[in-house]
Amino acid sequence: MGLTYFKRYRMEVDLTGGIFAPPPMPDGYRLLPWSTSLLEHHAEAKYQSFCHEIDANVFPCLGQREGCQRLMKEISRRRDFVPQSTWLLQCRHNPSTVDEMSGTIQGIRQDRQTGSVQNIGVTPQHRSQGLGTQLLHAALCGFQAAGMSRVQLEVTAQNTGALRLYQRLGFHRIKTVYKAAKVVYA
Repeated sequence: MGLTYFKRYRMEVDLTGGIFAPPPMPDGYRLLPWSTSLLEHHAEAKYQSFCHEIDANVFPCLGQREGCQRLMKEISRRRDFVPQSTWLLQCRHNPSTVDEMSGTIQGIRQDRQTGSVQNIGVTPQHRSQGLGTQLLHAALCGFQAAGMSRVQLEVTAQNTGALRLYQRLGFHRIKTVYKAAKVVYA
């Protein structure tokens, strides 16, 4: 096992100029607002979104079901948790199938004016349909409703798809940080 450093960008968007308009929600999908009864579904969507991605190396809890459950419990119990910015994406392509949880986002308050996206993830089989944009739009609206004028998030520099999405939606880099992580070399 070795120690490596992952380059991450802290990004921010100003909400005072308004929030981007989301694309139409694809058929069969809907956003569910935060409820403690959905905690396990958030954790599973988080696990399925991150378990095979680089962020599971940066944050090992994202690569484990139990770690995602623990993380969701910790986030939702925080004093600065913002339930209005926490959403679950549900998919049902036809009435005879079981609902599939296909994405999640959580928010916390950093300070009086600033919100922070903790995690945004869409499961691999549901990507490239604008669903990350839907989740982010819902979260930003929640932060704005809670009185915040800025929202920040961090993204691993190697996650170029997410980086491009955030830039396209108005986020700009405000800081570069390095996260040390232990990784297993094959």
